Amino acid sequence: MPRSVHSLGFFAAAAVSLGAMMSAPALAAWEPNRPIEFIVPAGTGAGADQMARTIQGIVTKYSLTKQPMVVINKSGGAGGEGFLDVKGSQGNPHKIIITLSNLFTTPLATGIPFNWKDLTPVAMLALDEFVLWVNAEKPYKSVKDYIDAAKAANGTFKMAGTGSKQEDQIITEAIQKSTGAKFIYIPEAGGGAVAVQLVGGHVDSTVNNPIEAVAHWRGGKLRPLCVFDTKRLDYKDKIAGELSWNSIPTCKESGIDMDYLMLRGIFMSPGATQEQVDYYIDVFKKVRETEEWKKLMADGAFNQSFMTGKEYADWVAKEEKRHEDLMKAAGFIAAK
Repeated sequence: MPRSVHSLGFFAAAAVSLGAMMSAPALAAWEPNRPIEFIVPAGTGAGADQMARTIQGIVTKYSLTKQPMVVINKSGGAGGEGFLDVKGSQGNPHKIIITLSNLFTTPLATGIPFNWKDLTPVAMLALDEFVLWVNAEKPYKSVKDYIDAAKAANGTFKMAGTGSKQEDQIITEAIQKSTGAKFIYIPEAGGGAVAVQLVGGHVDSTVNNPIEAVAHWRGGKLRPLCVFDTKRLDYKDKIAGELSWNSIPTCKESGIDMDYLMLRGIFMSPGATQEQVDYYIDVFKKVRETEEWKKLMADGAFNQSFMTGKEYADWVAKEEKRHEDLMKAAGFIAAK
């Protein structure tokens, strides 16, 4: 064989071999190669914790990730412990965090060195509602009944909520401003404890999430008076007797000029690549398609908004400004 022909054959084979070597990793999308830490900046039993553990169960059941997803609660410092942990994990794509309103309220109220821009936004999974709840044994059948009784009590009514200077207390302050009623705010460690305090008659009301109180409503222990959304909830399946989530009037139509929805979203450690972000977006899209997720959404009466990318980041930025305004009005901003 002439030398030139032999050389051409050699280089052609080498090129094919090199091309195969280069194309294999290029075609392999990123995926975790060790366990995924799923940080919850809240206590066990709280709404964020319940959602995270439902997601963990779905991911495990349907093998949506090759690596295990491990839920870790880091609730210290009103969730600051969790946020600072993820912030300090630069370039670690094996750590994600589920957020709630303490994404905004904790740094504003405590002054800890953290801002949501320190993290990498992944996706909004849903928005969580807030409901004004009372003990079912009390005579208050409407918001008017309740507010009239609170005013007559001259500031002795107790409102339980999760944490201090967090979303529950922000809503309580807004109720006071809107109605003129005054409350003693009682902070608890989480939404589960808040509901138990109301069931036991130790407080007069709460502004808990639906999922944290629905079992007690279904069991006849609690009564919802209004929901802090701009419209009635869409869910019409019966929960307690003939009542559904859709039966609950909005607080605005009931005389409390306040609406409030809470983020249930996912962020990653700083420095995550778009490929890594896209991996988790794909996982959460698959989670949202399962019957288990749909049941969680219905049981908790969630607003099922879903956002990613710039739309999600823009929404978060707008909510940060809104929370800053609400907390300034309530006097909850930490002194600098």
